[in-house]
Amino acid sequence: MFLKIGAKVGDSNYFRVGGIPLRTMAKPVHTTKTSGTTQPKFAQKYINVFLGIGSNVGDRAANLRTAYNHIHRLIGKVAKFSHIYETEPWGNEEQEAFLNQVIMINTTMDPRELLEAATKIEREMGRVRKEKWGPRIIDIDILFYGKRIIRDKGLEIPHPELHKRAFVLVPLLEIAPDLMHPVLKKPIDELYMACEDTSDVVMLS
Repeated sequence: MFLKIGAKVGDSNYFRVGGIPLRTMAKPVHTTKTSGTTQPKFAQKYINVFLGIGSNVGDRAANLRTAYNHIHRLIGKVAKFSHIYETEPWGNEEQEAFLNQVIMINTTMDPRELLEAATKIEREMGRVRKEKWGPRIIDIDILFYGKRIIRDKGLEIPHPELHKRAFVLVPLLEIAPDLMHPVLKKPIDELYMACEDTSDVVMLS
């Protein structure tokens, strides 16, 4: 599993991931005024949620930007975001390459509400689910919801396949290398080193 910066899929000179810069956005502080003073608002608990977004249909970069903006506006404030990576398709290789990104958001939604909101964004952006691992205008996956472990109908958190996929682990490694997988009991950097997926993951400049 290799990575190079500012290159196209198919080139041969790859570098292993390491020392990738962290890109952050300031975490919002919600306040409320009481008797002329401004105080933090802690009425609702914010959960750190990691989402994977991807696209391989149409203007892929524009699709990621649109999804990012919808998520930021409708689901939760974006606190961290990885670079965008061009990746080989996973599961079904007979399709165009994907652009993928991982973002961390702060949200008050519960897991089921979050899933429904993400699915609504996908649907409104034009996604039609025809085949497993097929081409898609946008894909929004819930990777982690705090430290919660959820196995429910249509909802599994952490995402059951994330530790097998380079296109998920590499952007996660960029923004949260020490994040602990609550089921596997290993941090992301160890999961990356143990991953057997050798597909190309290319950081776009």
